Amino acid sequence: MAGLSIPGVNDKYKSNEIVEGLMKVERIPLTREQEHLESVKKQQDAWRTVNQKMSSLRDSVKTLYSFDNPFNNKLASSTDEYAITATAGREASYESFQVEVISPATADRFLSGEIEKNQKILAGTYTFKTGDKTISMNWKGGKVEDFVTSLNKRGKDVIKASLIGVNKGNKALLIESLKTGAENHLEFKESALTLALDTGMIKKVESKNDSFGTTVSEIKAPENVAANEQVGLPFITSDSVRVSAEGISVPPRGGFTINVPSSIAGDTTKTLIFTVKGKEIADIAEAANKKPTEPELPSAGNVSFSNITIYNSQSSVDLPTSNISKIPLEKIRTDSVLFASFEDGTERELKVSSDAFTNDGATVKVNLSEYPGIKSIIMRNSNTGIEYSVSKIESVDEKANLGYTPTNAVSVAGDAIIKYEGITITRPDNKIDDVIPHITLNVAQKTDKPATITISPDTESAKDALINFVGRYNQIVAEINILSQNKPELISELDYLSSEEKNEYKEKLGLFSGDFSLTNVKSAMAEIIGGVYQESEYSEITMLNQIGISTNATSYSGYNPTKMRGYLEINEKVLDEVLKNDLDSVKTLFGFDSDGDLIIDSGIGCRLDKQLTAYVQSGGILANKNSTLDRQIKASEQKIAKLETQLEQKEAELKYKYGQMESTLNSLEGQSNSINNFTNQQNRNR
Repeated sequence: MAGLSIPGVNDKYKSNEIVEGLMKVERIPLTREQEHLESVKKQQDAWRTVNQKMSSLRDSVKTLYSFDNPFNNKLASSTDEYAITATAGREASYESFQVEVISPATADRFLSGEIEKNQKILAGTYTFKTGDKTISMNWKGGKVEDFVTSLNKRGKDVIKASLIGVNKGNKALLIESLKTGAENHLEFKESALTLALDTGMIKKVESKNDSFGTTVSEIKAPENVAANEQVGLPFITSDSVRVSAEGISVPPRGGFTINVPSSIAGDTTKTLIFTVKGKEIADIAEAANKKPTEPELPSAGNVSFSNITIYNSQSSVDLPTSNISKIPLEKIRTDSVLFASFEDGTERELKVSSDAFTNDGATVKVNLSEYPGIKSIIMRNSNTGIEYSVSKIESVDEKANLGYTPTNAVSVAGDAIIKYEGITITRPDNKIDDVIPHITLNVAQKTDKPATITISPDTESAKDALINFVGRYNQIVAEINILSQNKPELISELDYLSSEEKNEYKEKLGLFSGDFSLTNVKSAMAEIIGGVYQESEYSEITMLNQIGISTNATSYSGYNPTKMRGYLEINEKVLDEVLKNDLDSVKTLFGFDSDGDLIIDSGIGCRLDKQLTAYVQSGGILANKNSTLDRQIKASEQKIAKLETQLEQKEAELKYKYGQMESTLNSLEGQSNSINNFTNQQNRNR
């Protein structure tokens, strides 16, 4: 019996091989198009890498001449970093100055007595006030640990609570204000007041105020009176100062010294409080200017009798004339009239606000904890047209005035006190940014002696930016060299590449050897790097190689093909020296205004930025190349899809035809076998 042949299974007539051979020929256009597509995609990937590295170089270049360039960065150093530091803005001046910290700003921190570990806090409304901020919490009652957690969630940046381990499992409750400054006292209200009293955190006190400066005997001549400002102006004295029940009256050019009693001066819980009022009166300088400089004789006069009038003759004696020309006195107006004097002979101004000229006057507070060693209060009214009145000076305990005082005060609210170049300054915060332009002082603790703050250029950040620029410049140069030249040594010279990266570059070697856009941009960048940039006729640094950056910065004298590739090198010794001594010239080298329109239009950074922008910007050279390749990829993918459809149809057609052929051949073979069998049967029957 003839064997059964199924096309594609037994493949008796090798139809599959025949179809595959025919299809292999048919697939040649498809294979060619697929290879073309892979080539185009590889080109697109390469252009994208070029675009990414050019963009990185442009970003690096921009930082070298933009407003945020590293050449404007400033460093602030302190000789006493533990006590005071500084932060310098980009516009700060290079300088050194001295700052002495008398005391840092502090906040109220009150500690309770011992409380049991599992003590309950009763339900109620707990209200805490510090400065102008108030925190109120409705507590339903519970453990002290939960109370602390809940209060801290509400307190945020106003107050803070914590439990301090004391002994044998007992703890103490610490509640502190998070706002420093003498005006930001911590106050307890409602249930919080009850809690503070019950736990021994505060106690009730009776307010006791002392006063001084109310009698004539306490008024002394003003100390440290400077030389007279103008010839003819009265000296500042206490001669015209008057003391009454309403206070001390100080006329223009008057003053006084009132000693602070030693029993009060040494009590740091006390605050001196008094009121200063000012009013404008007739200016003594203006009045003095109206006085004649020479004697004036009165009229000779006359006498009349009946209708007869007889005139006296003028004196025949000539009075001597003055040869001294009178210099007009200038009016003086200043608010610097009140001072605190110390045992060491120094002074500190007590600011008098503009409220002094209102009906209520200005209240002056001197917290004695911030004025250690205070000796006296001095007024020197150097004004020529302002009269001041000063109330009696009261010594009060402000916390006692609230009716309560802390039992265990870890710290009390106080202002930061510093001396800047001998001038005493107070601020409520330890971050002081309004004393020196563009410099923020950070106060931490008292100094034993004045600390020196030095503002210097940040050469390290400038150096890092230049190193970053050189690295990115060399990366794009290496990329261009590999893509535009078919030289294997270009890859082996790059020691920093990994084995995987080297294999990737081998596939891209010489990929764009016929494309001049890469060689053109490399030449343009080399021209910019080697150019001369002179801001003015006095500029000494006009080329990049003068700061230790060039294609041969190490001055190698032998032949080295690597140095012909266009890579930049850095001579760190030269660069460090230039950055240290002439940072501004390095800044100018990368960008300056050449025509006075306040826009940077020249320099290495500016020119490189413009050159690279033409390539990497939206719609630029690289974008157009990628757009062209996108179209080619799309067309190729469409062509491949069409060819694949055609090949599928062709293969199906061939398989069908050869299947039909095999079926016919099988049928004929079956008929032949049947005939042969019949013939053989007939022969046997004979």
